[in-house]
Amino acid sequence: MGNKTIYLDNCTYNRPFDDQSQLRISLETQAKLYIQSLIKDNKIDLIYSYVCFYENYINPFENKRLSISDFSKHAKYSVRESHDILIKANEMIQKKIKPLDALHLSCAINAKADYFITVDDGILRYNANEINIFDPITFIKHWEIKERENE
Repeated sequence: MGNKTIYLDNCTYNRPFDDQSQLRISLETQAKLYIQSLIKDNKIDLIYSYVCFYENYINPFENKRLSISDFSKHAKYSVRESHDILIKANEMIQKKIKPLDALHLSCAINAKADYFITVDDGILRYNANEINIFDPITFIKHWEIKERENE
């Protein structure tokens, strides 16, 4: 059986660059960095999409752009735009999900990702039956429970 797959949205990629003086942000950063180590150690497969690429491309901060671009090379799967992705994203937009967020979610669902990781409260409240949506901290708790069950 292959590894579980994970999709990180742009706000998650950028979390380590946010103001770390806030406890939530600091904890989410540590969890995100742990997720990155799981990806680098080939315990989870990363899915990257054209939406991730676009959002990173328009990031005005070169250090963030380069760091995220460098990490994206660890992706095992790449998602390109398709009619199905756009249809699903439009359905989510009708349910008040922001357009770029809807595209990220739709890409993850289209790629059959096991997990969608975000620090965006709006997305975290969205009820998607097709995918597990977690913040980085909750994902780590979930991951560690699953790992103990598999020992």
